[in-house]
Amino acid sequence: MWNSGITSLFVDLTNRLGLNYEFLATGYEAEIWRDGFITTLYLIALLIPVSLIAGLLFAACLTSGRLWLSAPVRAFVEITRNTPTLVQLMFSFLVLNTFVSNLVGGAQNNPLTPFFWVVAVVGLHIAALHAEAIRAGIEAVPASTVEAARGIGFSKLQILRYVEIPLAFRASLPAMINNLINLVKLTTVGNAIAVSEITYASIMVWTQRDNVLSLMIVILLFFSIINLVIARVGLWVERKLAVPGYGL
Repeated sequence: MWNSGITSLFVDLTNRLGLNYEFLATGYEAEIWRDGFITTLYLIALLIPVSLIAGLLFAACLTSGRLWLSAPVRAFVEITRNTPTLVQLMFSFLVLNTFVSNLVGGAQNNPLTPFFWVVAVVGLHIAALHAEAIRAGIEAVPASTVEAARGIGFSKLQILRYVEIPLAFRASLPAMINNLINLVKLTTVGNAIAVSEITYASIMVWTQRDNVLSLMIVILLFFSIINLVIARVGLWVERKLAVPGYGL
């Protein structure tokens, strides 16, 4: 009852400003919109760790010095960063997903949902950008530091794990934060394959209510707030991990 009263008050106040949020007082449309917010938050929560872990693995392959590891990853990075994310998503969903369906005996047996394809495509797309940022950071580690680690008996893997990656992560952190901000914005491509994230849910509402302006204001604020939080957290982490005397 209390929530209903707050909703009615909000709808009345915004109506006076020329905005239309009357759908919030209905059950079905309000639930669709609320689920859209939740789905977008789920996507962001999954995509951030997926992109970071995959990006770290890709960077390790690119700097491994082994052609059988670096060549396929380099090819993937070039294809991924040079083609639109929406095209990659449509190709994956319409081509790769159909191929999987044929392998398992039909779409009804295919466990890969549109939500999975958004996580996989957007996550790996951002991972490719992370990989390039980390690779540049690894290559920026002073040769004298690497030689010192080698001189005390570190193996190549230990040098990568204990010396290059920690320093490279600090150097590449600003670029990686920018990539994460881009990741949040790219969740909206899910509407192309009917993943009910916030933009898809809003389209479902405004086609019935003709309140595009009202919903676009909320979507703009929603993504602005999330990315502001990511940017501020990233800045805090960057300051906490700064290495005195190293310029990071």
